Amino acid sequence: MENNFILSLLLILSVGGSLLILLLPRENGSLLRVTGLVISLVIFLVSLFAWYNFDPRNPGFQFVEKASWIKGLGISYFVGIDGMSLLLVLLTTFITPLALLSTWKSIEHKVKEFTFFMLLLEAGMLGVFMSLDLFLFYIFWEAMLIPMYFIIGVWGGKNRIYASVKFFIYTMTGSLVMLVAIIWLANSGKEFTTDLTELYKLGPTLGLSAQNYLFAAFVLSFAIKVPVFPLHTWLPDAHVEAPTAGSVILAGVLLKMGTYGMVRFNLPLFPDATKVFAPYLAILAVIGIIYGSLVSMVQKDMKKLVAYSSVAHLGFVVLGIFGLTTESIQGAIIQMVNHGLSTGALFLLVGYLYERTHTRVIAEYGGIAKLVPVYATILLFISLSSIGLPGLNGFIGEFLILVGSFSSPVLNNPLYAIIAALGVILAAVYLLWWYQRMCLETVKNEKLNTLTDLNTRELFTLIPIMIVIVWIGIYPSTFLRLSEAFSSNLVSSITNALAK
Repeated sequence: MENNFILSLLLILSVGGSLLILLLPRENGSLLRVTGLVISLVIFLVSLFAWYNFDPRNPGFQFVEKASWIKGLGISYFVGIDGMSLLLVLLTTFITPLALLSTWKSIEHKVKEFTFFMLLLEAGMLGVFMSLDLFLFYIFWEAMLIPMYFIIGVWGGKNRIYASVKFFIYTMTGSLVMLVAIIWLANSGKEFTTDLTELYKLGPTLGLSAQNYLFAAFVLSFAIKVPVFPLHTWLPDAHVEAPTAGSVILAGVLLKMGTYGMVRFNLPLFPDATKVFAPYLAILAVIGIIYGSLVSMVQKDMKKLVAYSSVAHLGFVVLGIFGLTTESIQGAIIQMVNHGLSTGALFLLVGYLYERTHTRVIAEYGGIAKLVPVYATILLFISLSSIGLPGLNGFIGEFLILVGSFSSPVLNNPLYAIIAALGVILAAVYLLWWYQRMCLETVKNEKLNTLTDLNTRELFTLIPIMIVIVWIGIYPSTFLRLSEAFSSNLVSSITNALAK
């Protein structure tokens, strides 16, 4: 296998695999499920090959492929990855097969269409993280909306149509604003170009006014996707109504596309505007951390609790991004991965319990640790990782973000980090209180006496996540070193641009 073809192979396998699903007989659900899982596992193995051949000392793009696409406009099929995008590609290929495996009992109608959309969604997510041409990036960014819209709208809960339409309208509105900014930016040089490597040279030379407008347009689209407070209102609806696999992918990967976009585009393209906007976005991030935590504490629905916790956790990521220090950006990148693992696992656990009881109301549970001890143990483990217990993955990201933001010369105020640190305490409050009410009190509902513990298939979806959670917590340098050169280079380039 040629290394310079590896990214295209990932896209070919995901798109081709989704098309292969359409050729299989609709009535053979087992064949469809197994084929979808095998395809996603092959994609994961190919991504491991990319990891093995990646040079972490190189801050630039690797495995680059470029071919002319629309010659008249200078638009190319241009893909490549650096340390940050490699981590998110690995997260995508790791989470997708686990999400597919989790649905073998819960998705029983239109299995063919569901598997097709899941693989197509994986192609869209991979394309977003690989694209080095703004037009190509936008195509993948928009294409990803379609399968997610159907996954929520067809296989979701009773209010699925409302949730899917709200998700589509919110994200599409932000995307259209970004499209205008892409066209403006591409026309800002001597020749029209959507080549990101060329635009990295052009963007910092633009006047402050132009940078401010372009920065605002890009960051609005990305902030909706994260979502940053107060643009978060679509998220709880989408999570509550989505099927379990949809929630896992939405929390695990899709939300990271917003924070990825901020790092990939906003920071290097518009450094002067970044300095202007950074304090305001840090304020919104801190508000999101506190607000998301407080709202999580009062939720009656388990899925809503986990959904609002995402607003808080991703607030940490946004704070780290606009701390603009190597430590804070490193923390933000690893926290994207951490959130995908921990929150994805929480949605799996909520989904498995719902399949057994058909209720997500916390008050209807109690004392289930006596009935399902394996489930309760794993739920406690994942909750502690989400809280940020030392030795588990969440601690590493939050620590780096807080340290980097505290000493940030751009934010120039330790209060951002100090107030954000309260979010760690609040996370312990809402997650441990949820665990206490569900698992440690007396059994309130006699129907729970027939509750069965996790089966082998369900354990196979959770144990790999738990292994990686411990891996990152105990030996984080395995992952941090992949993005260290990228983060240092990014901070240096912004510092140099601001010094001119």
